[in-house]
Amino acid sequence: MNSFVENRHASLREAERKAAELFQAIEDKNILRSGTTEKQINRDIYELAFQMFGIKKYWHKRIVRAGKNTLHPYKENPPDLTVLEDDIVFLDFGPIFEDWEADFGRTYVLGQDPNKTKLRHDIAQAWAEGKTYFQSKPNMTGSELFAFVSDLAHKYGWEFGGPHAGHLIGEFPHEEIQGEEVENYIHPENHISMREPDKNGHPRDWILEIHFVDRELEIGGFIEQLLTVD
Repeated sequence: MNSFVENRHASLREAERKAAELFQAIEDKNILRSGTTEKQINRDIYELAFQMFGIKKYWHKRIVRAGKNTLHPYKENPPDLTVLEDDIVFLDFGPIFEDWEADFGRTYVLGQDPNKTKLRHDIAQAWAEGKTYFQSKPNMTGSELFAFVSDLAHKYGWEFGGPHAGHLIGEFPHEEIQGEEVENYIHPENHISMREPDKNGHPRDWILEIHFVDRELEIGGFIEQLLTVD
């Protein structure tokens, strides 16, 4: 691995470490609690991130979803909900640390509901299986990995909830360069090897995201983090 890639991976790794630290602080400070709206939680997290790291920039909209809103994928903008007792909540934040992007998502269960607890467990297991599968196939395409994690949803008794299963990540602002082409996503129509180098000949780095839903129960779970950087 050359020095450019090593430095890039170190920067992405550090950005994710700080994002994980932020999410731990969200738990420790009991920001996710019943009686609070999604928008208020979003504002509280924004203030916490600023206090901890001075973060003002996010490369995508900050997502807090509770209850039936957890069914909705990223691009939708459902009405603001209030978190209920025994609710399920997921967070999807893309903070920028010193011009390097993090993209971190986690699901939280308030209470002991067995379906919600199982869902939170299953998405974590599926994420790990997705990474193992990716590592096992050097010429893996985005469509192959999408098909694999979609099948995992059915294996665990859920439905895959999003139009893709992840995307490229890098130095801000990567989305202005990439646009919306499916080749930038772990997408059913992306038939290019995920390890294909970028236009400068450097390896590309990916986020893997898992979104499982049950439309009858009106619950969804979400997890995402770096796929190509350990």
